[in-house]
Amino acid sequence: MLVEQATQLPRTRVIVVGNEKGGSGKSTVAMHVAIALMKTQHRVATIDLDSRQKTFTKYIENRHAWAQQTSRDFGIPNHLYFVENTDHPTAEDEAADGRSLSDQIDTLAQSFEYIVIDTPGRDSFLGRLAHSMADTLITPLNDSFVDLDVLGTVDRGTLSVTGTSHYSHMVEEARSRRHDSNKLDTDWIVLRNRLSMLRSRNTRLMGEGLRELSQRLNFRCIEGLSERTIFREFYARGLTALDTLDELVLGVRPTVSHIAARLEIDNLLHAMHLRGPLTGREVNEHSRDAA
Repeated sequence: MLVEQATQLPRTRVIVVGNEKGGSGKSTVAMHVAIALMKTQHRVATIDLDSRQKTFTKYIENRHAWAQQTSRDFGIPNHLYFVENTDHPTAEDEAADGRSLSDQIDTLAQSFEYIVIDTPGRDSFLGRLAHSMADTLITPLNDSFVDLDVLGTVDRGTLSVTGTSHYSHMVEEARSRRHDSNKLDTDWIVLRNRLSMLRSRNTRLMGEGLRELSQRLNFRCIEGLSERTIFREFYARGLTALDTLDELVLGVRPTVSHIAARLEIDNLLHAMHLRGPLTGREVNEHSRDAA
């Protein structure tokens, strides 16, 4: 007897960008992921959980202001920032914050295909909760043993991995809670940011350490963003490397650095299974503009 299968509606995918250390590029990655998804015609909502720094929120505010100043439609996600009680919160305060965030996500899930959440660069109740909700967790990590410390411990003499660290333990707990709720496993991606163009002993040892940790912790490690000044310049105008690279949008004449950043971001998103690579035609068109 044939059994007719029910048609399932698309499920909202929650993408969390997290790392308990500041300065790793979380907001830059979150912004590029959100805009990339919008440019492929997806409905995207964004949430900023860092109520102190609000870098993600300011990035989007800059984008809105620059769009008005240049009379361009850049595409801006439906955004909200969540203010948690950080002044000695009680268990009741945290529970209330958690219910409020869960309700917000449930409401957004009725209208949006993707929800991109940027978390604080510190331990927080809402950050931990967001990690347990992540279908995809993206952890940007500067290519330094200072940053590796959030994932694992190393031997002082050989710099080889000896164990896992505090952030890794938190992610494992969040994944366990997710598993207990009969949800799909979180796809954890670690991005090696601020990669040096030159291969060095540090680069090699970091690579070996991350490979060892990826086997212990079950994450995918891919190359992230190089050390490019251009990414810092994008922030002030709320731009991304995926926006139209012309002089009116950028505020300056496009250069080879803009093209390199665009290719780097597109390859990164492709590796994360979020977007296909640029076509040869697109690359040639942008290269001619920058020439």
